[in-house]
Amino acid sequence: MSEHIIEDLVADSVRVLDRHSRVEDSRLRDKIAVLYDFESRHDVSFTRFRVMDTLLRCGYTYQFRVDRHPDYAERSAYFDALTEFTGLRTFDEDSRDFDGYESWLEDGYVQPPLLYCDAGTDLWRRMVTSGELHGPDAAPLRPVPLIDVVRDIAVAAEKEQDRDLIGLWYSLGCETLLGGSAGCPYDIDDLIAMTAVRDLRAVVRRTEALSLAESSPYASPVEFADAQDLESWWWQL
Repeated sequence: MSEHIIEDLVADSVRVLDRHSRVEDSRLRDKIAVLYDFESRHDVSFTRFRVMDTLLRCGYTYQFRVDRHPDYAERSAYFDALTEFTGLRTFDEDSRDFDGYESWLEDGYVQPPLLYCDAGTDLWRRMVTSGELHGPDAAPLRPVPLIDVVRDIAVAAEKEQDRDLIGLWYSLGCETLLGGSAGCPYDIDDLIAMTAVRDLRAVVRRTEALSLAESSPYASPVEFADAQDLESWWWQL
């Protein structure tokens, strides 16, 4: 079953970032890429069309006629026969190289009669190489730490008095917001020195969103750990 809370969290975050970003802010597409990478780690449905207008406007997603696909001339019958939403990457489950379906968007997707691809994917790179995309649209995505994106979301959400959005992000904890496959690689002093962490915690304090974070289904507050425990520190504002 899809994690609808995560789906809503990402869609709402895209919207709030868009409302509080300058039209010329090219970093919005980078932040959105981070949000969809975060979303991909969860059991979610395909949610891009909830905010497609924003994705197209900021240059994260690109839209073409299906006949602009680089393979259309060779596979026109296949493309013309598509009548429903279709991810274009195919998989051979019997292949030695098969490692799951996580890359299913890399070759783009069709919502008839239109073709879509997201920045940074294999189809996007082919479109850049063929000249379909150029200028700023051909610029690669720039890496942004998730914690920086969450700080920007919280700052924007505070302006809209959206305590729920702030609390839900904070509830995910430092392991999720600053961690990797081996957990959070930082100690408390490291986190205290991070501007994004300080800014996020300041927003949580000002908006009194900690109680909302603690009631989140994703929250794991540590109540009886040593004060120097990283997770315990996270929940002590």
